[in-house]
Amino acid sequence: MNLGRMLDETCRRYPDHIAVVQEERRLTYAALNAAVNALGNALKDLGLGKNDKLAIVLPNCPEFIISYFAAQKIGAVAVTINTASTPHEILYLLTNSDARALITTSACAGRFESILQNAPLCGHLIVVDRPEYSPPSSGNFASFWSLIEESSSSLDIPELSDDDPAVMIYTAGLTGKPLGAVLTQRNLVTQSALLGDLCHVTDTDMGLSVIPLFHTFGAVANMLGAIRVGAGLVLMDAFNLDEIFQLICREKVTFIAAVPRLFLGMLFYEDADKYDVSSLRFCITGGAAMPAHYVPEFNKKFQATLVEGYGLTEASPVCTLSRPDGPQKPGSIGTAIPGVEIRIVNDQGTDCSLGEVGELILRGDNVMKCYYKEEEATREVIVDGWLHTGDLAFRDREGFFFLTGRKKRMIITSGFNVYPREVELVLEGHPAVRATLVVSKPNLLRGEIVKAFIVKDPAMQADSRQILRHCRTYLSSYKVPREVEFVESLQEKDKIHASN
Repeated sequence: MNLGRMLDETCRRYPDHIAVVQEERRLTYAALNAAVNALGNALKDLGLGKNDKLAIVLPNCPEFIISYFAAQKIGAVAVTINTASTPHEILYLLTNSDARALITTSACAGRFESILQNAPLCGHLIVVDRPEYSPPSSGNFASFWSLIEESSSSLDIPELSDDDPAVMIYTAGLTGKPLGAVLTQRNLVTQSALLGDLCHVTDTDMGLSVIPLFHTFGAVANMLGAIRVGAGLVLMDAFNLDEIFQLICREKVTFIAAVPRLFLGMLFYEDADKYDVSSLRFCITGGAAMPAHYVPEFNKKFQATLVEGYGLTEASPVCTLSRPDGPQKPGSIGTAIPGVEIRIVNDQGTDCSLGEVGELILRGDNVMKCYYKEEEATREVIVDGWLHTGDLAFRDREGFFFLTGRKKRMIITSGFNVYPREVELVLEGHPAVRATLVVSKPNLLRGEIVKAFIVKDPAMQADSRQILRHCRTYLSSYKVPREVEFVESLQEKDKIHASN
């Protein structure tokens, strides 16, 4: 099976079921499939085919799902990109991925116009809204819905192997250069089965998607898993607690997969008792550590089981999960999912004993094919078939895993990975910055935030606001330091250690 045929099978079984809800918009599975097929034909007419890259820069909206699956149905590769990306970042991603076309909103298209001429391979710009949008002077422009209306809704899916690339998602690298993780049909088809097999989600369920679908966790836990079984998906594109509770009530939401910030927000929300959330059956938290002592409180308050999982982009992403109907150990990331083997090893590569901390490594159907055009970086993380995660953990006697820290320099803020070196390189590009060190700082709602220690050039007049303005030109908002501290020297170890 591949993702395109998976959608076809679900639409054949549940044509009249609601597939996607966003505000007043509702798409049945039949309508979703027709739009996917039509866009697939339009993309083929533009010259896209097997293994060509389609860049998608869209928020949580029906058009994201249509674009994602249209790429699958013609054998192309969906390159899903964070909507917060700056023009500087987008240029690199379009060029590095060899994207042939870009689908985005009119607002994003306006921001990216200046850089599209520098990405010559990306010859088509497709905008999903505002038909009155004035296209850039260079390149081929098309309206998303016009393409669909003018194309046939009958489409033949090419033959695809399990190892064919399906999606490419960029993750920050240790050197500061984003790396494109290539996920295959096998990777994502096996991941799509997890909601049904482990959480018993069926076509009668309705999920709430708050975290971005361009994030691998959002795509698998909220989109692919729901579509595999014919469940409905309620889309949100902004974090608003009042709206979250309203949607749970109105749409009878039965499950939510999101980052800890959302569930902590629900727990602390003063008006929560005003809403009937009895439809909610279980929730999955991932992307960052959930404070263990809040899990029982959440379960008691909402009468829903909150379970924790663990994953990373290079693993498509899910590796472990606590089962909603199984034993619960708050603080644990659960047990290995089917088809995945996990080891905890020391620096010599020897297996650790139970309870002993080491690096978590894994192999299985979820491990990515490679980093795109980065053979050396791929060899560094996949050794003899084992993906080295860089995360430190231990296993107990029942097979539950517990994370204890990270072996590599990385910050996870609201579920997004930030590599300090990428931020440091941007900071060092400001003329007033002589040296810098970027670290993580604990934060209850976000897990961690980015903090920068900066040694300024005394001859330059610049304050933190000016330096952060420089960062926003080159970095997505979640990568920009939330705290800046000026120091005389980076050797002020006591201050730096105290921040961690």
